[in-house]
Amino acid sequence: MKSFSAWDYVVFAALFVISSGIGVFFAIKERKKATSGEFLVGGRQMSFGPVALSLTASFMSAVTVLGSPAEVYRFGASFIFFFIAYFFVVTFTSELFIPVFYRSGITSTYEYLQLRFNKPVRMAATVIYIVQTILYTGVVVYAPALALNQVTGFDLWGSVFATGIVCTFYCTLGGLKAVVWTDAFQMVVMVAGFLTVLIQGTAQAGGFYNVWERAKNGSRLHIFDFDVDPLRRHTFWTISVGGTFTWLGIYGVNQSTIQRCISCKTEKQAKLALYFNLLGLWIILFCSVFSGLIMYSYFKDCDPWTSGIISAPDQLMPYFVMEIFEMMPGLPGLFVASAFSGTLSTVAASINALATVTFEDFVKSCFPHLSEKMSTWISKGLCLLFGIMCTSMAVLASLMGGVVQAALSIHGMCGGPMLGLFSLGLIFPFVNWKGALGGLITGITLSFWVGIGAFIYPAPDSKTLPLPLSTDQCVQSNMTMTIPPETSNRPVLAETWYSLSYLYFSTMGCLGCIAAGIIISFITGLQNGKDINPLLIRPICNIFCFWSKKCKTLCWCGVQHDSETEQDYLENGSAWKQGAEYALQNGLRQGTLTHDPGFDPKNKSYSNMAPESQKITYL
Repeated sequence: MKSFSAWDYVVFAALFVISSGIGVFFAIKERKKATSGEFLVGGRQMSFGPVALSLTASFMSAVTVLGSPAEVYRFGASFIFFFIAYFFVVTFTSELFIPVFYRSGITSTYEYLQLRFNKPVRMAATVIYIVQTILYTGVVVYAPALALNQVTGFDLWGSVFATGIVCTFYCTLGGLKAVVWTDAFQMVVMVAGFLTVLIQGTAQAGGFYNVWERAKNGSRLHIFDFDVDPLRRHTFWTISVGGTFTWLGIYGVNQSTIQRCISCKTEKQAKLALYFNLLGLWIILFCSVFSGLIMYSYFKDCDPWTSGIISAPDQLMPYFVMEIFEMMPGLPGLFVASAFSGTLSTVAASINALATVTFEDFVKSCFPHLSEKMSTWISKGLCLLFGIMCTSMAVLASLMGGVVQAALSIHGMCGGPMLGLFSLGLIFPFVNWKGALGGLITGITLSFWVGIGAFIYPAPDSKTLPLPLSTDQCVQSNMTMTIPPETSNRPVLAETWYSLSYLYFSTMGCLGCIAAGIIISFITGLQNGKDINPLLIRPICNIFCFWSKKCKTLCWCGVQHDSETEQDYLENGSAWKQGAEYALQNGLRQGTLTHDPGFDPKNKSYSNMAPESQKITYL
């Protein structure tokens, strides 16, 4: 075990000081705008640049910095196929989900579910999201703490709590603006940390050609595996298809993502943020994959994991960094700062999102007439509460194995059914609230059944065994990794259902939710399309504008998609938003909603001169 130099501590401490400083800056700067809207969604005045950097930093967390290179080191560079998944995820999010969420004027993503279905569906989805996010955040708090413990010997849990305290501090003080701008700074730190590893690692390995040849000879570049077997851990199909479903559950309908997109000034800015974020995702993906190949080239003849030098694959990257930067004070500190940057951004975004959905979906529903001052204080208190809860959940993360698989499994088991639920609302106008709730329960049951089963009965070694690793040149190679023998008393499902690739957990949950929702809706009576506001529906045929009008009408299932309502919103969106807010605050389900020039947003009332036909109608 090597230790930090004084310069390493300086670089590492600077990350925490600057991050906290940004929170203090926005707390002072925005003190005269003390409203819950400013605190939770930045007054909806953010530009696409910092939002794009924030989105990339939040989801390319320490799980990526530490886990992804270790995955490539052990299983090969097939991880690069995630670039396909990222492309489809960003495209679907920007063209399918964002237009509906942005135009609805919602703050919590789950407000949409009440507008489209009813309040019980909204509450159920909110509870699932809160559980999912707390579990996931526990993993990303634990990961960099493990790295710090490995390279410096610092107390593991002391690091966990220090991380949680700093995140909670600047998130509670500065709100969403502090989260976004701190993320932008931390994204720069992450890229800088990766670049130093790429440059120095390549030099230590003898150049790019040597890295490539060694990776090729070690089978790390055999990435074109088109085996359709869903039990295989990583193939082209599991990564591109399963990865798309997994990350679409994270991006498309996740409060943390949507909250930052709807904080943008315009819908166009929100879409630009997502597409620029795609470039960031590709850059970080390339950096992590090539870091894994460099690490394999460096340890080709002496694998520190199988030789017993380190105790877990997630410690490979920090051990590698301490090896190549042994004579360069400050650079190990930069790498660990980059790992912590990912964690700080992810945790802060999660805390802010959790506070938002709790305030909007529970607090405002119970107390609709809170003053702005009280709303802001409650929002800050919720940030503090969830900061404590997320930090505490890191203890559980230490029992969940590899950080990448653990993190994506959590998102898959919860995010897949949630993706299915929102897809039912947006794409299938005929689905009713009973189908939505039944589909959600079915999807959650399926995904947790396979996820928990896979945790209890890990997949057979033939499906998950790493590529060959050598210890021939190790000074002490008598400590080798032992692979537990496969037992013969495994249940039948353990060889099939429970051995499903973890990237398909989300797919099963999503498709199960959609199928069950459609079937239950047909059994219980289809939703009348005339009762649904067209702005809440976005059938997939909208993307293919060359389809005939008759086909579009059929897909809309009776929803008045060509009515004046849709065009009226685009011209007079503020009245629509105010009417939607009034409906939500008063526990009403929104039906046909048209612009009323006589609607007074301040008093939530109509002028006597407004024609009856123009008023907002509620069901």
